[in-house]
Amino acid sequence: MSNLIAIPHPTIPQQAETDDQVIAMWLHDRPAGTARAYDADVRAFLQSANCGLRDVTLGHVQAYADTLRDFAPASRARRLSSVKSLLTFAHTLGYLPFNVGAPVRLPKVENRLAERIVDGDDLARLLVLETNPRNAAILTLLYRAGLRISEVAGLCWRHIQSRQDGGQIAIHGKGGKTRFVKIGPKLMAKLEALRPADAVPDGAVFVSREGGHMDPASVHRVVKKAADRAGLPAHFSAHWLRHAHASHALDNGAPVHLVASTL
Repeated sequence: MSNLIAIPHPTIPQQAETDDQVIAMWLHDRPAGTARAYDADVRAFLQSANCGLRDVTLGHVQAYADTLRDFAPASRARRLSSVKSLLTFAHTLGYLPFNVGAPVRLPKVENRLAERIVDGDDLARLLVLETNPRNAAILTLLYRAGLRISEVAGLCWRHIQSRQDGGQIAIHGKGGKTRFVKIGPKLMAKLEALRPADAVPDGAVFVSREGGHMDPASVHRVVKKAADRAGLPAHFSAHWLRHAHASHALDNGAPVHLVASTL
């Protein structure tokens, strides 16, 4: 007779009872804009499949992929990536017995980074033609600090600190991470010129017509108008300025790790 004693495996508690609960956990702690986009992606998929997550099959995912053939490759890849991510999460959680999205391949996306590198003369024209002090500071900050539109819109005066060699900005970016970006004395002077005498630490650096923070859409319009004024392509965006910051910094000999940490 064996002396071995069978030890029962611990029961893993059920993590979710409904699709909505799984989706909410999957989206937990993601930036608000990202969460909205991902939620819309998976809701569109479930509507297309016309069933709940537990009834989704590989055929449903492939059929949905076929409905996206008229989309640009990048848009198609993002939508499918959202679906695959949710299915992987639900399987890892134990909500689904199989990850039916695993076999689905994402479309290859053409690397068009080189098309978004702004020529130095074009960039200089974009900056010099902007006569509004607030908008000039926005454009310079997007380029010199490599910020995202949402980061510029959310800047408060407490995020900016003066230094002997200019200034430093604390940026609270994606994923709740904080990074610190140094800026030169000229840009620091542009920002200080916007600071009102009664500025409070939590006050907006870039103020809207209503007196609060500009929203990202308003910052986007500032960039688009400046690009049109400078004769740049209609699809020019703030992300081009971010790419220009990185490429010009590397061209000027900045260490790769420093550029990466700035971005």
